[in-house]
Amino acid sequence: MRAFGINEATFIVMAVRWTLLLSALAFTGGGIGGLLVALARTAPPAWLRRIAGGYIQVFQGTPLLMQLFLVFFGANLFGGDLAPLTSAAIALTLNAAAFLGEIWRGCIQAIPTGQWEAATALGLRHLSRMRYVILPQAGKLAIAPTVGFLVLLLKSTSLASIIGFVEVTRAGQIINNVTFQPFLVFGIVAAIYFVLCWPLSLLSQQLERRFGTVAR
Repeated sequence: MRAFGINEATFIVMAVRWTLLLSALAFTGGGIGGLLVALARTAPPAWLRRIAGGYIQVFQGTPLLMQLFLVFFGANLFGGDLAPLTSAAIALTLNAAAFLGEIWRGCIQAIPTGQWEAATALGLRHLSRMRYVILPQAGKLAIAPTVGFLVLLLKSTSLASIIGFVEVTRAGQIINNVTFQPFLVFGIVAAIYFVLCWPLSLLSQQLERRFGTVAR
């Protein structure tokens, strides 16, 4: 056992960069996938809506921890050798795509019917209606809940510690194992998450007040 000092605190703080990297990778990949899911959920072909709906049900209906395990250990089962960062990024991306897809689907369907009818009256096809009329308006509605989801995603990165990825939570576990001061160590970990998430939560609330309504 050794005393908790500046080196131990620095080790935990430096792990923030890996938490932020994982969050950025998952949010970027999840955003791309979420847009495709949202478009599929609102597309005219029923089969496409059913596929997107099934994808959402699978990833919203199963624990993220199980998804992490399946990606990490599944790769080894099929002869792959994914690093913890890669496995965590894939699992969080797939999970984020499902949640963002559903969030953005709701924002798309919140656009007044008159806007859809006006776009149709102009002779625009479905993709053109979405690109030029619906998505610009839905994007404003989606900003606040998207930032809110980013807070959830950032906190969810702590689950990556279970597969050995050294982000903030895993760094705290490592330091606690040598200092045996869990209250101090995990108090610092909690404070770091608070510092990261609190400004985003405030931003989400401000954006919700600003963009939370749509003209009827």
